[in-house]
Amino acid sequence: MLWTLLKIIVFVVVVAALSWGAGWLLEYDGAGLRVTFNGQEFSFSAIQMVIALFALMVALWVLLKLVSLLIAVLRFVNGDETAISRYFDRSRERKGFQALSDGLMALASGEGKLAMSKATKAERYLQKPELTNLLKAQAAEMTGDRAKAEAVYKKLVADESTRFVGVRGIMKQKLADGDTDTALKLAERAFAIKPKHEETQDILLKLQAEHADWKGARKTLNAKLKHGTLPRDVHKRRDAVLALSEARAVADEGSSIDQREAAIEANRLSPELIPAAVMAARGYIEQGKPKYAVRVIKKAWDAQPHPDLAASFAEIAPEETPAARIKRFQQLFKIKPEHRETRLLKAELHIADEDFPAARRALGDLAESDPDARVLTIMAAIERGEGSDDAVVKGWLARALNAPRGPQWVCDKCSNIQNEWTAVCGNCGALDTLSWKTPPMSDVASATNAAMLPLIVGTIEDHSAEDMQATDETEGYVDDADEVTEDAEVIDADAETPSDQEDSVKA
Repeated sequence: MLWTLLKIIVFVVVVAALSWGAGWLLEYDGAGLRVTFNGQEFSFSAIQMVIALFALMVALWVLLKLVSLLIAVLRFVNGDETAISRYFDRSRERKGFQALSDGLMALASGEGKLAMSKATKAERYLQKPELTNLLKAQAAEMTGDRAKAEAVYKKLVADESTRFVGVRGIMKQKLADGDTDTALKLAERAFAIKPKHEETQDILLKLQAEHADWKGARKTLNAKLKHGTLPRDVHKRRDAVLALSEARAVADEGSSIDQREAAIEANRLSPELIPAAVMAARGYIEQGKPKYAVRVIKKAWDAQPHPDLAASFAEIAPEETPAARIKRFQQLFKIKPEHRETRLLKAELHIADEDFPAARRALGDLAESDPDARVLTIMAAIERGEGSDDAVVKGWLARALNAPRGPQWVCDKCSNIQNEWTAVCGNCGALDTLSWKTPPMSDVASATNAAMLPLIVGTIEDHSAEDMQATDETEGYVDDADEVTEDAEVIDADAETPSDQEDSVKA
């Protein structure tokens, strides 16, 4: 802007000066300009002087242009950029970008060989590998030439401007090959180059969780929150899951104090996370703080009642009598009195107290409306406690063998069933996808439900052959029930508490 204004001012000044000079010459009264050269005198009028001056200026301009043309020719011969070279450069650039465009279209339409050909042509015209190498790598992958694709990705890694693309390409190749160790290192490098890249964040977080790098995973999770790729509530929940996994890892190393602190931190982040509440409650019990343990369990029970919470609640006072335990458990019963887990827990405690009618009342109509292995084995225990025939007890046990297993830890992503909660699904590797629920179809017995509860029935002795008479179909179930009850002799039939039963099963 300023340079343009300056050129306009100079032009106006020059025109004004020429006009003034021409006017002065026209008004001059003399004979004009007389020049003596080599004894001869030349006279010029004012008009002749103006014409001569104009011709001199034109000649000077033509001379300058000729000099400029000569210099341009010399630069062209020397290889420097000129208008001629720029013309040819634009032509090559136009052809190169056209080939690049054709290659991208071929890649999108699945024509790998054509895309590779166009990429090679574009590279020859453009001489810009940062533009064409990625097309060549993807075309090589499409045609199955993974070695060439990896070689191109390595070239991209060598260039700082394309390093992230190269690292990401090699990382995806290693993931496809199942080399997660190398993929993890490449994901960390890609994350260091572009920490805001959401896909890289997700891949790194998944790999860190699979490799039990809980501290690293928590840092990645915080980065996702910082860069806005994860909602705050989801971050809080998953941070609790990772903190709990970190606490378990500390427990494996034998540091009980660090384990307690990590478990309490996980429970603080997500009070409704059942495994965190259980571990935190047990940490408080070890510290001699039963009130804190009660508060943690009650808060988690309000979110979702669970057998592990009941077991932890029983550990607060392990020496109490069955009657005292029923009275103390009223704190949990009042929170969700009609919940299925509350009714089952109440029935189990009454069985331990040998109050079988109360256990039947607590169980209600679950045996008809929502029967599963746990409900049916509780009914077997009630029938045995009330003195029913062995055939009746065995009938309930036989039904329990083929009944649904009840709620279990089920992956929301792949529906895989796990006996214990883990941060990462053992089948699909997804993070924080296990939920305590009843699977649609369950063929896997639960250690908490199917194995623990039959033990309270004890061994049913075969007193007479008449008690075993039933239909041919029922006899098969009864034989199976005999095997279950005979294996259950490791625990007394009148186990005092559900927590004691659960500890025996886990042992």
